[in-house]
Amino acid sequence: MFSTLQPTPADPILQLAADFRADPRENKLDLGVGVYKDSSGLTVIPKAVKQAEAQLIEAQDTKSYVGLLGDTAFNDAMASLVLGEHPADRLSAIQTPGGSGALWILMSLIAKAKPGATVWVSTPTWGNHRAIAAGVGLSTRDYPYFNPATRAVEFDKMIADLKDAGPGDVVLLHGCCHNPTGANLTEDNWITLTEMALEQGFTPLVDIAYQGFGDGLAEDAANLRLMAAKVPEMMIAASCSKNFALYRDRVGCAMVLSSSAAEAKVVEANLKTLMRISISMPPDHGAALVRMILTDTALRSVWEDELTAMRSRMLALRQSLADALRERTNSDRFDFIAHHRGMFSLLGATPEQVDQLRDQHGIYLIRDSRVNVAGLKEDRITEVAEAMANVGL
Repeated sequence: MFSTLQPTPADPILQLAADFRADPRENKLDLGVGVYKDSSGLTVIPKAVKQAEAQLIEAQDTKSYVGLLGDTAFNDAMASLVLGEHPADRLSAIQTPGGSGALWILMSLIAKAKPGATVWVSTPTWGNHRAIAAGVGLSTRDYPYFNPATRAVEFDKMIADLKDAGPGDVVLLHGCCHNPTGANLTEDNWITLTEMALEQGFTPLVDIAYQGFGDGLAEDAANLRLMAAKVPEMMIAASCSKNFALYRDRVGCAMVLSSSAAEAKVVEANLKTLMRISISMPPDHGAALVRMILTDTALRSVWEDELTAMRSRMLALRQSLADALRERTNSDRFDFIAHHRGMFSLLGATPEQVDQLRDQHGIYLIRDSRVNVAGLKEDRITEVAEAMANVGL
């Protein structure tokens, strides 16, 4: 049965985490794996989550199945969080195991609706985007996104390539806090892309995994909402891993905006079928916590305050690292770190320099030089900047 199988390469991020754990050095620093850490280096459970969990344990009286769509009140709350005011009759939403589960079910829906469809992805993008598309039988095409020299979005090249995207194609966009670059599209860019979608007929698929980590909950979703108000069809994969710190509980939501209420019912039926033949029923615990937080005024207030504190700290870490690198390198070429948003930026280091940071200084990065700013510790920023300058950055 299995003799024809070939070894598969290890996921570079998961391999980095394993290498970090095996490193015996006490001063090692993980700036690779994408989790938020506080100033002590811990990925803590938010107080709002703890409070909701205590209430859930006290009140929950069954572990019976919830249903193929999952917690529908969670789905409604997530739709409001991401889309704000929206045409509920045209929207189908289903609870998924994390943002990756949302991407999988949406790409499976694409494959079912249009076998062999092309998904356009940015260069660079999160590695799982292409992998999930390939896994469900879809082809991918790259569009230019990030200019390594300017450390900014190269929008002119992006739209020049996307002029080839037409009806039946899907264009995958990062809703905010682009992974891995940290460089975001502007409002004008989103307006242009919306106009292109209307003129050319492609369908946007927006992956929003970091809402609230950039400029604010509403601010991070503003451009997505702008597009959703104009286009007839749109797909959204939302994750609660980062902004609720529910990493291991795997909480996400897949949403589809259809051209009509009648079509939305058909889409919902197909989402249910895809859920049934994959994991049968989505897990309830984490989604129940999110639903409670988003629908309870007191819990939501606590959560939003905590999210604001995380976002503010990441912005401060960005500025401090940019300042420290300016001082150590006598150059402004790292000022982009302060202007980018979210957890990640691409430093522009070579794989050899990334290896030197790990081997000589115990600082772990992804080999494409993606740095997780949220993994920094305030009292080690000078040390990190000195190490980066030491390897020639």
